[in-house]
Amino acid sequence: MLYLQLFYTFFKIGLFGFGGGYGMLSLIQSEVVTHHEWLSAKEFTDIVAISQMTPGPIGINAATYVGFTATGSFWGSLTATFAVVLPSFILMLTISKFFLKYQKHPTVEAIFTGLRPAIVGLLASAVLVLMTPENFNTPTTDLYAFVISVVIFVGAFIANMRFKTNPILLILICGIIGLLVY
Repeated sequence: MLYLQLFYTFFKIGLFGFGGGYGMLSLIQSEVVTHHEWLSAKEFTDIVAISQMTPGPIGINAATYVGFTATGSFWGSLTATFAVVLPSFILMLTISKFFLKYQKHPTVEAIFTGLRPAIVGLLASAVLVLMTPENFNTPTTDLYAFVISVVIFVGAFIANMRFKTNPILLILICGIIGLLVY
């Protein structure tokens, strides 16, 4: 039964997770933390970090991790990973056949014009989902950890936006900072 729930949940995430892996994060969090309680909020944050550090799309990496955590087995990982990829595979086969032929059609252009802001909204939602006390602490709980978290966040944001620092280098630097100051 758990494998069917896992398959259904990640198939649904794969089907409605527009915007790629980051767009899927809010859906994954809602399903695996809030609805099914397969992971805690802290574990979810950990899989986001692990999924970013490992090769491959974040949504697929997260599905693999959740599948293993929920079932404790390789088969859970395989089930969740297959389920999250299957809708995209089916849709891309179907869409690619027609998209090249009709991509300049006004209706298709209008649909994509409407989808772009929605994708940005989903990405912004993924960011807000991760801005929790588990990631930043709170000033009332642990002021030192909160300030350090905010400084690391702002520093990484500026390094990425202003200086176009390589994300892998940013992850390594922030991990080292965390090791040194916590």
